[in-house]
Amino acid sequence: MSTTKTTTRTIAIFGAGTGLGASLAARFGREGYRVALVARRAAPLEERVAELARAGIEAAAFPADITDIAAVPALVRAIEQRFGAIDIAVYQPVGHAGFVSAVDLDAAKLEPMANIFAFAPIEVSHAVLPGMLARGDGAIVIVGGLTAVVPIPGLSGVGPLMAAARNYVFTLNAEVKEKGVFAGTLNIGAVIENSAGFRAMTAGGVALDPRYPVLNPDDIAEELWTLVNRRDRVEAILPPLPAA
Repeated sequence: MSTTKTTTRTIAIFGAGTGLGASLAARFGREGYRVALVARRAAPLEERVAELARAGIEAAAFPADITDIAAVPALVRAIEQRFGAIDIAVYQPVGHAGFVSAVDLDAAKLEPMANIFAFAPIEVSHAVLPGMLARGDGAIVIVGGLTAVVPIPGLSGVGPLMAAARNYVFTLNAEVKEKGVFAGTLNIGAVIENSAGFRAMTAGGVALDPRYPVLNPDDIAEELWTLVNRRDRVEAILPPLPAA
């Protein structure tokens, strides 16, 4: 994919929050991308659309619950009808957590988390793929957490589900890379500044536990930009894992 600035490409951000979602919109918007913002609440989305417009970036809001799996194809079609195509699709669950120890994990605890961390990212990918394959170009990135890669005692639950989505990404990329389409994953093992999680953890002036690394969402957005443009690796992990 060329990094030449253009005004005809579109990025769709599924889970467009105030942290990474906002930084992705700004980063790709500066390169001339139009931005489709997807999240549940309409009012905050419209505020971000207005902010992007003031920066000269064309954007549109698509309020939707991405855990409504049956509605995903219609959502994707609505974005394509508005912008003509989705060139980059980024899926990132916003404001969700579901850590539980593996000892306590059972089907009843896992089932409510399955849509957001496994079924929805796969369904979004499946819905955008036909257009990308027809054009012979496109990129899909699923954003997950470190527990998708490194099992951490006490932090099961979301990990097995994100690991399933990660497995899917690697397999999908192997199948479509020769057709001009890239599938990748960005797994984050830190708290993201300005995110809903960050605000919840620091509410009331509470100091963040120093054991938790903190990442600037602009740096994550830059890593994702590099991932989809270079296409020389399927996965990025932030912060990078220590060398073995």
